[in-house]
Amino acid sequence: MKRVLVVIAILLISLLGNAAAQAGTVNSGRDRAPKAPVDACGSQPLKADGSRWVCTFDDEFNGVALDRTKWIPQTTGFTTGTSQVHACYVDDPANISVRRGKLWLTVRQLGQPAPCASDPSQAPSPYTSGSVSTYHLFSQQYGRFQARIKVAATRSPGLQETFWLWPDDRVGSVMAWPANGEIDVVETYSQHSDLGIPFLHYTANDNGGPIPGTNTAWNCAARRGVFNTWTLVWSPTRLRIMVNGSTCMVNTSGHDAFKKPYIAAFTQALGAAGNVYDGRAPIPATMKVDYLRVWE
Repeated sequence: MKRVLVVIAILLISLLGNAAAQAGTVNSGRDRAPKAPVDACGSQPLKADGSRWVCTFDDEFNGVALDRTKWIPQTTGFTTGTSQVHACYVDDPANISVRRGKLWLTVRQLGQPAPCASDPSQAPSPYTSGSVSTYHLFSQQYGRFQARIKVAATRSPGLQETFWLWPDDRVGSVMAWPANGEIDVVETYSQHSDLGIPFLHYTANDNGGPIPGTNTAWNCAARRGVFNTWTLVWSPTRLRIMVNGSTCMVNTSGHDAFKKPYIAAFTQALGAAGNVYDGRAPIPATMKVDYLRVWE
């Protein structure tokens, strides 16, 4: 009799376990949120109105060289740093490369100073660097712009990196900079090793300088030496900047400077104005970009 009872107990436990497993399967299926649709940028993020962002530009940097259907290296127009210590922009694999699934923009030191082709008005320099943009290849007015970026881990002054947007010059404008506009989604300075600083340039006097909460922010925590994700959500009346999913700046000026298409750019630079390179920051130093994704 005892054996019979044991067998019955085992059968009941087995039956109850199967029923619970089936119920769990049904409930988990019912409770699981539907997957977001996917396009060229991956999962389509939700907009505030519940609709989905649609991918318009994507580079995951998975190739072996810069995709020149999407990017133009900067070789003319400017240098970075100061007149005494500056880096000249060159189109060279030592300064601009794609490897290990990342865009590498590197500032390095030459054996001796060389003429500065990117700005002949500057003296020859022993430093060269890399900068790329979507100039005349891609621009967009409004949308969501996102990049995942890692910059060199150092607290010493002298390095500066930027993820920025610039007005498409194919759209005519009677205004000069800064009234013409510039959107620096983030600028990173090696002397501020735990901070990224967005900056919006607009109005004839550039708002008279930095105004935290209006055209800049000093609370966007982003440690150097690790990847941080920067996002701009841009509409006709609002520019919102986020780092790693947290909003750290909102501008609601609705200024005309931000009502036109902009190109996107990444720049590895030498610093200036309080962040001048003094030889202590390690060089070569590289800004690594994991991806740029743009939606509308």
